[in-house]
Amino acid sequence: MKKGVLVLEDGSLYEGEIFGYTGENFGEVVFNTGMTGYQEILTDPSYAGQIIVMTYPLIGNYGYIPEDRERERSFARGLVVRELCDYPSNWRKLERLEQFLYEEKIITLAGVDTREITKKIRFHGVMKGIISVFPEKLAEYKEKVKSLPDISGQQLAYQVAGDKIAYYPGQKPRLVLVDYGAKNSILHSLLKRGAEVYVVPPKTSAEEILALSPEGLVLSNGPGDPEDLQESILIIKKLIGKLPILGICLGHQLLALAHGAQTYKLKFGHRGSNHPVVEIDSQRVFITSHNHGFAVKEESLAGTGLKVWFRNLNDNTIEGLRNNQDKILSVQFHPEAAPGPNDADFIFDLFLELL
Repeated sequence: MKKGVLVLEDGSLYEGEIFGYTGENFGEVVFNTGMTGYQEILTDPSYAGQIIVMTYPLIGNYGYIPEDRERERSFARGLVVRELCDYPSNWRKLERLEQFLYEEKIITLAGVDTREITKKIRFHGVMKGIISVFPEKLAEYKEKVKSLPDISGQQLAYQVAGDKIAYYPGQKPRLVLVDYGAKNSILHSLLKRGAEVYVVPPKTSAEEILALSPEGLVLSNGPGDPEDLQESILIIKKLIGKLPILGICLGHQLLALAHGAQTYKLKFGHRGSNHPVVEIDSQRVFITSHNHGFAVKEESLAGTGLKVWFRNLNDNTIEGLRNNQDKILSVQFHPEAAPGPNDADFIFDLFLELL
């Protein structure tokens, strides 16, 4: 087995064994607290540009199941685990996770104390890192990692999104889903409710969207800094008040920016399937799935017409916004889960009731 390393920008070094693809890559190092769902995590485009550290100690125990992926390919830059399972057990599996990692060219470092890395990120914040099979280049990496590009400024959503309009037949209502890196589970959540859906690229103009005669607009999740996507923000601004809109994760942030609010980068973000949020009016708590490194700045909401709908119980950050007059709902968490609990699945039903 080949030896490998993870080098963080503060000079920290973690040695282990390399699985999957061999080589070197770099990215923003983040952690996910989910116990299951590694397939959905690895194929979620929102992880573009990132090296994922899994806090749960055993990963790969149910192999790789193609129908559970969120996109056709992975955009992750690397994976770090405590232990990678050699003998998965699941009647649905096609192959071992290691084979999928090799095919998707994801460098994986195993045998690492992932909880130690997680504690470091929680204390110091997310860091850039290099994952590599070339430990002899340590001195070079310790200098190189300091000059790596930040996640902001890369317009990652435009890199992972589809470039053509896709049509999915249904009955009613007719919806447009703007793809900033949309998970398949969002599309499936709309289709199973009978919707007819057009999935459009992120730079599709407001005029082109309205020409499809939709009854509602859904803004998807996606990677990176929402403030990078100025073209998309201007498009959304033109559509506010003309269509009911549901924003999810990055779509939630873009919707806030289009209203004139501001976003900021969280110290270490929310990534996992066990985050509690509270609905402000009812005080009801929901356990939800998260994957985001940015949030809406609350003091910037004044004068926007947006009202805080949900709040995170761990750090009090905004988890949802609404504007009843313009028929707008947005959530920072993932109502479709995948992976995660189905507590927030009702968000899709609320949106369809608005139409």
